[in-house]
Amino acid sequence: METMMPMLTSGLRFVLPILALIILFRCTKSLLRDKYDPEIWAYLGLPNGSRVPLYHWENVIGRAKSCDVVLGYPTLSRSHCALIRDDKGQWEAIDLESKAGVLINNKVVDGSDRVRQGDILNMGGVELVLLELNQEEITEQRRARKKPGRFIRPSGTMFFLTLFQAVLCIELCIAAGADLTATLPISFAALAGIMWAYFIIMRTLRRTGFEMESLAFFLSSVGLAVVATSAPEDLMKQIILLVMSLVVFLILCFILRDLNRAKKLRWPVAILGILLLLVGYGLGSVVFGAKNWIIIGGISIQPSELVKIAFIFAGAATLDRLFARRNLILFIGYTGACIGILALMSDFGTAVVFFAVFLVIAFLRSGDIATIALAIAAAVFAGFLILIFKPYVADRFSTWGNAWSDPYGNGMQQVLAMASAASGGFFGLGAGSGTLYRIAAADTDLVFALVSEELGLIVALCCVAAVVIPAIFVIKSSATARSSFYVIAAGAAVTIMMTQMILNVFGSLDIIPFTGVTFPFVSKGGSSLMSCWGLLAFIKAADTRQNASFAIKLQKKRKRRRMDEEEAEDAYDDDDEEDGDWEEEDEDETEDEPGEDDYDFEADEFPGGLNEKYFHDDYDD
Repeated sequence: METMMPMLTSGLRFVLPILALIILFRCTKSLLRDKYDPEIWAYLGLPNGSRVPLYHWENVIGRAKSCDVVLGYPTLSRSHCALIRDDKGQWEAIDLESKAGVLINNKVVDGSDRVRQGDILNMGGVELVLLELNQEEITEQRRARKKPGRFIRPSGTMFFLTLFQAVLCIELCIAAGADLTATLPISFAALAGIMWAYFIIMRTLRRTGFEMESLAFFLSSVGLAVVATSAPEDLMKQIILLVMSLVVFLILCFILRDLNRAKKLRWPVAILGILLLLVGYGLGSVVFGAKNWIIIGGISIQPSELVKIAFIFAGAATLDRLFARRNLILFIGYTGACIGILALMSDFGTAVVFFAVFLVIAFLRSGDIATIALAIAAAVFAGFLILIFKPYVADRFSTWGNAWSDPYGNGMQQVLAMASAASGGFFGLGAGSGTLYRIAAADTDLVFALVSEELGLIVALCCVAAVVIPAIFVIKSSATARSSFYVIAAGAAVTIMMTQMILNVFGSLDIIPFTGVTFPFVSKGGSSLMSCWGLLAFIKAADTRQNASFAIKLQKKRKRRRMDEEEAEDAYDDDDEEDGDWEEEDEDETEDEPGEDDYDFEADEFPGGLNEKYFHDDYDD
């Protein structure tokens, strides 16, 4: 039996990368192949009788090519008016300080005013009419929107992910040898059980898009293997933290289902973030040179990780807020406060992450390159001050690119990381068979090198790809987003993940200065894990594919009897709920085959509001 173990371990080393590639391929193909159908929420009727669709909840109308609705009338301003829809289907017109002004039914709009179906908007003498979609158009749009998972079944991806977890567990059990305890297989079984329980619950709720969660569970599985190698006594603790992280993810998804609710919580959450940083600065303990840990009863918490969620809430804004320059100034001040406190805590790695996210949010909100250039110049100046007043930071820069010249001093971590990563080759030494985990911060700041050593370069690069894929998705799907709030929030979330991943990978390999930043989902640490699952909620909220996101409300399926327009009007006027006109269909939890009609639809999928002539007025959230 003992002679069989090396052969089994060797075989599993080749199986693991294959499973990782299959999981990544399935998630990538399903996520990026799906068609991102624009949602039409209403039309603008033009003077010549044609109609212009409104594809977003927030639409800028004007002559400029950057507008959502471009109209070539010379009397219009470049950015003349904004039409904004709320969660309940009500429209509002905002005059963007246009020269000719905006009128609704011959009434001058002073700032903003409500717009209803059939109202006439006069912009610079051009009369436009807000038009709802008719019943045939609503039905056709609903029919054309396809659910994810039609070509790549999510259950198949979950199956391969379970195999990946099983192979990881077997490798770790073999590596543990005589030190093996029941905790190791139980923890991996618990991980698989949590994953499948989430999948079954979401399928019961008619959700079919699981690519994001699959990528997160894939990375979390690698993270659990890292914990099993470096701190096996913390395995069950890591499982508990994963459950807590999943709860944070679901709570944030629920909050983001209602845009008005998310907007109301924006500044309270932002203030809470500042308070968390202040508590960390006042009560924090110094770990690896940074005063960013609060230790209570043996439990350590890193407040700066949780503040990342608050930072996104503070930075994201709807279109009407983007017009207020005061709002952007407040965000700049908030950013300065966060980065300043992080600098006082000597947590410069996290400060770099916050600054990178600030640049992305500032550009998405203003589109002003000059503002971004000014911010970068200020950051460079602040960097010079840090090098003067924090000499040990300068030591890290002096080590950058010269780690091998001081292998027993400042360059020791990077030298060991690079040597270990190289020793793993493409397929690794086997889970639990490496040596890098013995040095400080190997399971957090140097985790890419640890994964490369034990699981191989292929699996390590798959972990990198699992962070890059959501970023590509956000870029690709941003054109069909409902609100600028979701676009900015999702863009900020993937920026945090990408920046952390780049700093972790390149820093551990001495390609850039070592900053001590965690790898999303993989590095050991509950605060980091909760933060990453929280960031995933913002990405899911931007996914408007049919039945894809828990953050998007679904409407119960209903069946309408065929009746002509007169009968429908009579049925509505009589308001008789017992005449059989409104019947609820049975919930069909099975996935449709390609080509079948899809009658699942979202609560907000009725542009311009519901036509009461056809639909009952009792709707569920």
